[in-house]
Amino acid sequence: MKVVVCPDSFKGSLSSIEASLAVRRGLEGAGIEEVVEKPLADGGEGTIEVFARNKGGERISYRVTGPWGEEVEASILLWENTAIVEMAQAAGLMLVPPHQRNPRLTTTYGVGELLGKALTLGVKRIILAVGGSATTDGGMGALQALGVRFLDAQGRELFGVGDNLLSIASVDFSGMVMKPRDIEFLIACDVENPLCGENGAACVYAPQKGALPEDVLFLDMGLRHYATILRQFTGVSVEDLPGGGAGGGIVAGLFAFWGGRIVSGAELLLQIFEVEREVKEATWVVSGEGKIDRQTTFGKLPWRVREMCMRYGKPLILVGGIVEEDVSSLFGDRVALFSLASRWETKEVAFEHAFFRLQNLFLNLGKVMREGGKASGAKN
Repeated sequence: MKVVVCPDSFKGSLSSIEASLAVRRGLEGAGIEEVVEKPLADGGEGTIEVFARNKGGERISYRVTGPWGEEVEASILLWENTAIVEMAQAAGLMLVPPHQRNPRLTTTYGVGELLGKALTLGVKRIILAVGGSATTDGGMGALQALGVRFLDAQGRELFGVGDNLLSIASVDFSGMVMKPRDIEFLIACDVENPLCGENGAACVYAPQKGALPEDVLFLDMGLRHYATILRQFTGVSVEDLPGGGAGGGIVAGLFAFWGGRIVSGAELLLQIFEVEREVKEATWVVSGEGKIDRQTTFGKLPWRVREMCMRYGKPLILVGGIVEEDVSSLFGDRVALFSLASRWETKEVAFEHAFFRLQNLFLNLGKVMREGGKASGAKN
């Protein structure tokens, strides 16, 4: 019997690597010997960690500008001819204490610094993993770090934060660091939100980053103005760019100046990590994430794992820290859903016990999976 374990992270409690370990320990405790761990990520926090876990590579550390302008340590993963840059390492929400979160004042400057460093590594491909950001600056900060100057009506240079989007009057990119034509640039993200509007970066994601209602309105106006400026000075229209609102709009900003190809982070990593091959050979598949709800069905990682399982007729066990009621019917007959948390307990208690609960769940499920495999003739 072969069980493939490929979860996303359980944000706030377990990384995908920790979740995989908990499941493996439970299954091995139940007597299942062949457990293949393929911890996953969708472009947010932890992407480099799971990439290194699955494919190896060399981590190169730099001191760059953090979301509040402070100095932080961030890494680029060098793998074969590819440099993986994780936005969250330089502009991540986890870098900002809850009481300091304000997407009007945070910057992606450090992401631009990392991209500039990646250009010096002699690679043929750069993957920017977008997600988990504390910012809504449209990538203005990242572009500034790459030499783009944003000027107000008086010709004064503006620092790249969301608060300054509405003040941009002109752009000078004569000193911009150019991406060589022979370097492929992939922007990996898993949302299709546009830059602005009711489904845009500010309206959908800024509240999670500390924005008050009036901040959301201000940032959305700024992003609309920013899109107009980008079209005027680059000739590229980003208002309706699918995924342009990801990472607080950094996708739209970088696409306007550097081009590149916007891809699904989940699909890209599933392909690079060769998860489909493992699923094809599996008896059971296990996946999950922090919350399983209707949004999971919009192409998030566990849903894409489900699609693989459907192709090969493999039973899937999905575990969520929380599983929304009445979503089971959306996943089909060969998918079983389990929740780790009780609706009556605090988030802190659920987070504290997440590893043990996940391990214990699969200690028990493993017994049934093993006996079921024997009954169907699968090798143990």
